[in-house]
Amino acid sequence: MNRLNETEHAAWIGYRRMRLLLDLQIQRDLMRDSGLSEPDFDVLSNLSEATGQRMRLTELAAHLRWSKSRLSHHIGRMEGRGLVSRQEVAHDGRGAAIVLTSRGVSTIKEATPGHVASLRRHFIDLLTEDELRTLAQVSRTVLSRLE
Repeated sequence: MNRLNETEHAAWIGYRRMRLLLDLQIQRDLMRDSGLSEPDFDVLSNLSEATGQRMRLTELAAHLRWSKSRLSHHIGRMEGRGLVSRQEVAHDGRGAAIVLTSRGVSTIKEATPGHVASLRRHFIDLLTEDELRTLAQVSRTVLSRLE
């Protein structure tokens, strides 16, 4: 079959529109409430959850699904704001680790409650527990084919 049926079309178009509008709203809220872009938040949250609040540049790039070049440029901007620093990994000389600074720690701690509130307001609280479970299962199914 060359076309989507009515149900498939409605699901696909609805998903794409929801994703676009949801991403825009959450990004706006994040910038308004914390001054962070979504990429800033992604970097800070990944580092805050990493052992020692540090990750190799290559590991962080893979985790974020970014090119090393994109991440390196973004880290440079975040370094300029004092949120992260680059530290050479002395024991193997294979490159730098990206480390969360104390300012980065306080920034992510301050930004997280507002970000979670935005996620709840625009997404989580609009769905029932059953809908959330179904969405989680759908996500696992699709991601298992993509990752």
